[in-house]
Amino acid sequence: MTQEEKTRLEERIVDVLKTVYDPEIPVNIFDLGMIYKIDVHDDAAVELDMTFTAPNCPAADFILEDVRTKVEGLEGVNGATVNLVFEPAWDQSMMSEEARIELGFD
Repeated sequence: MTQEEKTRLEERIVDVLKTVYDPEIPVNIFDLGMIYKIDVHDDAAVELDMTFTAPNCPAADFILEDVRTKVEGLEGVNGATVNLVFEPAWDQSMMSEEARIELGFD
């Protein structure tokens, strides 16, 4: 897989991640800054590092499965591994400008 192909696939992954929401927050997880890493391997396997806004998120299992299912459903993806990480700890500074406006932080 060329670097250009990886970049195009990563862009499509970002697009699909923007369709994943925490049921309690009206902003997608990508704009919330919950995705720390997207790594597309040469064999088209995808590895993501993500976190939650709070370690005890009641929707954690639902969100993780939604991410994995949607990424694996993309044409050209050969499996997805979603790693839940808490370092660095999530904070409001990780949100996109759009998310900050939507949630009234700006």
